[in-house]
Amino acid sequence: MLESSWLVSLLAIVAALILGGVLIAAADPEVQEAATYFFARPSDFFAAVWNAVFGAYSALFQGAVVNFQAPDLQRALRPLTETMTVSTPLILAGLGLGIGFRAGLFNIGAQGQIILGGIFAGFIGFTFSLPPGLHLLLAVLGAALGGAIWASIAGVLKARTGAHEVIVTIMLNNIAIYLVAYLLTTPAFQRPGSSNPISPPIPSSATFPLLLGEGFRLHLGFVLALLAAVGVWWLMERSTLGFRFRAVGENPHAARTAGISVAWVTVWVMALAGALAGLGGAAQVLGTEKVLTAGVAASFGFDAITVALLGRSRPLGTVLAGLLFGALRAGGFAMQARTGTPIDIVLVVQSLIVLFIAAPPLVRAIFRLPTPGGPTRAERHAARRRAKASTTTTTTQEAGA
Repeated sequence: MLESSWLVSLLAIVAALILGGVLIAAADPEVQEAATYFFARPSDFFAAVWNAVFGAYSALFQGAVVNFQAPDLQRALRPLTETMTVSTPLILAGLGLGIGFRAGLFNIGAQGQIILGGIFAGFIGFTFSLPPGLHLLLAVLGAALGGAIWASIAGVLKARTGAHEVIVTIMLNNIAIYLVAYLLTTPAFQRPGSSNPISPPIPSSATFPLLLGEGFRLHLGFVLALLAAVGVWWLMERSTLGFRFRAVGENPHAARTAGISVAWVTVWVMALAGALAGLGGAAQVLGTEKVLTAGVAASFGFDAITVALLGRSRPLGTVLAGLLFGALRAGGFAMQARTGTPIDIVLVVQSLIVLFIAAPPLVRAIFRLPTPGGPTRAERHAARRRAKASTTTTTTQEAGA
């Protein structure tokens, strides 16, 4: 999956959107009605299909990128800023997962690591009274520390006992979900005077500043995500530590022979991945929600797996994939409100992207792409011509004999 070309990833998105369009058309009442007299007037059916699919995807675009029907520029650009806001935790968690994938570790515990990052960031935010700047810095560092500690549990167990990281991180996800639910019922975390599982609000000294003013939710956390992407690129492509990560991911036995401690690399990879996912929790608690709740991670940790795979575990690809999934999330509500299309269609499209990304041969078969390392289309045609010519020559010789 990680070695597939960019073209395969792009065509996976195209195929998912096409199948999503089929489902949109099938669920549309006007299409269903036109299908009852298809053979009498097929043009009505195709017109209804076009209106349903184009209307839904147009509303999705306007809800995620630019709203051309908005009365002013601020409202027209707000969908794009919402996409960037929603994509922030996806990018941060996806970067962490990508490091693990390239190091040969299938870490699927970003959900729990986001939650722990949110717990640490929220506690530091609403418990302490510190000067602005310093307060935010400590809360962000606390989030990274919380995610790193949580992921390191799986790393240490993998390094010391051989416990599979998939099983361990799944269990840690569930523990984190119940942990935050419990903490929000304790006096240290529950808002005074409230019986709901919600923390006190985060003071302004510990929140990410808004980048475009009060009319937008876009905050400094998005810039942090972009800086993290640059840092991950330097780490994996230019540093000795990144070289060791990649060496273990390519061949742990050869890396061990070369003197690299695979156990040490395993722990460090998981810790860094958890720290990045923890920053995603900080983006939610300190930037978007400004409060800690049981649903702080939503489904970001699981969606980040697809983001990392779609981005081929490369920083630039992860940023772009995060923006795509952020657009699907942000635009899905507008699509449902304007066209009545079920928002579940967005989840179906995301799931189809997962399916196609996980099966590159299927995408190549659908779009008739050559197999990597195999003969090109021209080479295959030339081979067929030679085989045909050889068969003709053999037949002529047999006829002459």
